[in-house]
Amino acid sequence: MVFKGLTDKFKYKSGVKYLKKELSQQAAGPDRPGGLRSIGVILDLDSFSTPEVFYEFIDVFKLRPNAVKIIGYKRFYDKNSPYATPVFSDKDLGWNGDIENSYALEFLGREYDLLINYYKEDNLMMKLMSVKAKATMRVGFAEIDPVFNDLILGCELKDFSLFRKELQKYLSVLKEWV
Repeated sequence: MVFKGLTDKFKYKSGVKYLKKELSQQAAGPDRPGGLRSIGVILDLDSFSTPEVFYEFIDVFKLRPNAVKIIGYKRFYDKNSPYATPVFSDKDLGWNGDIENSYALEFLGREYDLLINYYKEDNLMMKLMSVKAKATMRVGFAEIDPVFNDLILGCELKDFSLFRKELQKYLSVLKEWV
């Protein structure tokens, strides 16, 4: 039991070290023509429990039915219990910032035109997911370090309709939404 606690502590430290290294390199996003064709969402399910509202983006931005991919973070979850949204947690942290979760690896394997970091909690796992995701543009909230997001919206986490309206407005101004 003591060994597991020490191992988790060292994994956390190696994850923080990896995150700092990745942020200092600041890699460019994937090359792509203009427009919005795919959206990835990293969601804190402990703070926002209705992930299905993100599928509204399919109609709002006139996307394909499978263009929105959502992955949720939960502090504690039962791997045997079914969840409607793929889930990852702190238990999935490996050495050197690796994420050991098949749902997370599938999410990270795709490229996104827009990545929505829908969380306000300062959490290593959600930050690692954000840094590892291949996205052209990232949107999030002001409570998280601005280095993680290209566009920062100042609204409440619970007020999704305001978030959607603000996102539509800014994407049309930036001409990202065709």
